[in-house]
Amino acid sequence: MSEDIQKKIAELEAEMARTQKNKATNYHLGTLKAKIAKLKSELVNGPGGKSAGSKDAGRGFDVTKSGDTRIGLVGFPSVGKSTLLTSLTGTRSEAAAYEFTTLTCIPGTMKYRGARIQVLDLPGIIEGAADGRGRGRQVISTARTCNLILVVLDAAKPLTHKKIIENELFSFGIRINQSPPEVKFIKKESGGIGYQEVAKQTKGMNAEVARLVCKEYKISCAEVILREDVTVDQFIDVIEGNRAYIPVLYVFNKIDAITIEELDILDQMPNYVPISSQHKWNLEELMESIWERCNMLRIYTKPKGQIPDYEEPVILHAENPTIEEFCNRLHKSLIDDFSHAWVWGRSAKHQPQRCGKDHVLCDEDIVQLCKKV
Repeated sequence: MSEDIQKKIAELEAEMARTQKNKATNYHLGTLKAKIAKLKSELVNGPGGKSAGSKDAGRGFDVTKSGDTRIGLVGFPSVGKSTLLTSLTGTRSEAAAYEFTTLTCIPGTMKYRGARIQVLDLPGIIEGAADGRGRGRQVISTARTCNLILVVLDAAKPLTHKKIIENELFSFGIRINQSPPEVKFIKKESGGIGYQEVAKQTKGMNAEVARLVCKEYKISCAEVILREDVTVDQFIDVIEGNRAYIPVLYVFNKIDAITIEELDILDQMPNYVPISSQHKWNLEELMESIWERCNMLRIYTKPKGQIPDYEEPVILHAENPTIEEFCNRLHKSLIDDFSHAWVWGRSAKHQPQRCGKDHVLCDEDIVQLCKKV
């Protein structure tokens, strides 16, 4: 079954490569992309295109989620993932000179700036992992549950390894370092395909392409509103509805094995951190980058008449978190009895400031909640 699907995908990709890209072939290319995406979805999730979390899909490793943030170490075998886990968390993960030393998921927890961060050492993946080779589906399924993925690469190996891992993650529905496209897609009972453009489309999307893609997915009635300039692939991702948008950091390990000139070349890459997990070089910069990419903020709680609790901050993941989000992080029932809050810190105009639930908090603010009487 999977061999037949892979053969169909190869035929469609060959046809796409043969087709010239211009306005006349735009509709044809859009249809081919939709067919390929649909077949890949069947290949990964089983017939019927069930979501990646269903029992028919490749199930991940059973690891209980703990701490404030979860990050996963993904990479080829023998790039130093287990040594990095030991250096960061102190958890011993077996490391040896042969490949595939780690055969299951090894969790560890580290503390940084008061936050408890769970680190998962995942088994090494190989080319074709998204198709099930070498327990690849289990590894990538677990990676989908992480707040951040660290792609660990050997600095002495070719950079093509980076591209292979990116392709495997993409095939499994993970969109790295992207935000969800601003496209509103609502299925309807009747009325055909309604199409609106709020932003000018310059990347190949128009009403006819949207209609052809919807037809491929057997959708005859829907409302499509494009609020930004999107590609056909991004529109297909919205229809599929099971994509995971996860930030990725490229960790180049074993920098002790390369020259300064080679390191200068690597330094031109975005989202990259050079380290040596064996010698514990540059781990502080790695921790700082993890903190920034996860958008973590520390909020300290203050019981009435007592000093703030600086030992166990509440960690929020947002760019502009409000007091309402802070309450929900503590307990979802708190907001029902919320009256007001006293805030000390950078977000307050004076110390303290009485605030409502829509007040935007800053890092290291101190909050005292007051309930309705």
